Amino acid sequence: MGKIIALANQKGGVGKTTTAINLAASLATLEKKVLLIDADPQANASSGLGVDIRKVENTIYECLIGKCEPRNAICSTDVEGLGLISSHIDLVGAEIEMLNLERRESVMREIITPLKDDYDFILIDCSPSLGLITVNALTAADSVIIPVQCEYFALEGISKLLNTIKLIKQKLNPPLDIEGFLLTMFDSRLRLSNQVLDEVRRHFQELVFNTVIQRNVRLSEAPSHGLPAILYDADSRGAQNYLALAQEILTRNGLVS
Repeated sequence: MGKIIALANQKGGVGKTTTAINLAASLATLEKKVLLIDADPQANASSGLGVDIRKVENTIYECLIGKCEPRNAICSTDVEGLGLISSHIDLVGAEIEMLNLERRESVMREIITPLKDDYDFILIDCSPSLGLITVNALTAADSVIIPVQCEYFALEGISKLLNTIKLIKQKLNPPLDIEGFLLTMFDSRLRLSNQVLDEVRRHFQELVFNTVIQRNVRLSEAPSHGLPAILYDADSRGAQNYLALAQEILTRNGLVS
C-alpha cells in the first residue's frame, strides 16, 4: 500500500509546487510508481508538468464534487511512472460547494484512499492557504512535508500550520505525521541562509531533512518548459538536490533495498 504525502505551507513562494513536481519526478525516476494531485487552484504543478489545463476535462475539482472517478482523471506525464490529477481555477468554488456536506473535511480521503494500492507514493500539492481543500489534503495524508525558504520571516506562520496539523491529528486524522521540514532556496554564500538553516534545525531537530534545496537557475527555468528539472537538466544542482531528497525519503520509509 502506498503512502500519501501532502506538501503544505500557507505562506506562498516557499518552493512548495517546485518541490511537488520535482520530488514526484525524482521518486518516479527511482522506479517508484507515483501520483501527483494538484490541489492548488493556480494549477502550477499541472502546467509545470506540461499539461495544458485548458484542455483537461476531468480535474481534482470534478472528483471532489462527485462528477468523476479519480482513476478517470489521471493524466500521463513525460516522466515514466508518474501520473497526475490536475487542477483548475474552478477548485476555488469547490470549497463553497463542499460546505454543506456532512463529512466535508474527509471528501478527498474517501476518493483517493482507494488509489493507495496502485501507487508507491501519492503526493498532494496544497494551495498556499489553510482552507477547506488544504484541510482535506491533510486529512487524507499519512504525512506532510513543510517547505521552508531560507529567507527572512522563514518561520513566520509555521506555528499556525503546526496548530492546524495538531487539530487535524486530534479530530480528523490521528495517524498524520510530519514527514519533514524541507529547507529551500538555500544560498551558502549568504549569512542569512545559513542562519535560517541553523535556526530551523535547532527548532525542529531530526524532523528537518538532511537534504537542502539550493537556489538554482535551471530549477527555475524548468517549469516554463513544462518539465521537471530531472528531464530539463539532469546534471543541474536542483535536479540532483531533489534526487537526493527522494532517496532520503525512501531511506526514512525503509524502501531502499
